[in-house]
Amino acid sequence: MHWNSASEFFAMGGYALYVWGSLGVTALALVVEPILVARRRLNVVNRLKRELRAEELETTAARKSA
Repeated sequence: MHWNSASEFFAMGGYALYVWGSLGVTALALVVEPILVARRRLNVVNRLKRELRAEELETTAARKSA
C-alpha cells in the first residue's frame, strides 16, 4: 500500500479503528502478561515457603512430644 501523507497512513484506508485497536490490545497484552506472571510466581513461592515452615513446625513439635 502507498500513502501520500501521514494522515492517510494513520487512517489506514478506512480501517484505522481495527488496525490501531488491534495494535493497542496486543501492546497491552505484551505489557500486562509478564507482570501477571511475576505476581503469580511470587504468590506460589510465598505459599510454598509458608507450607515448608508449617511442615518444619509440625516436625519439631512431633520430635519434642516424642
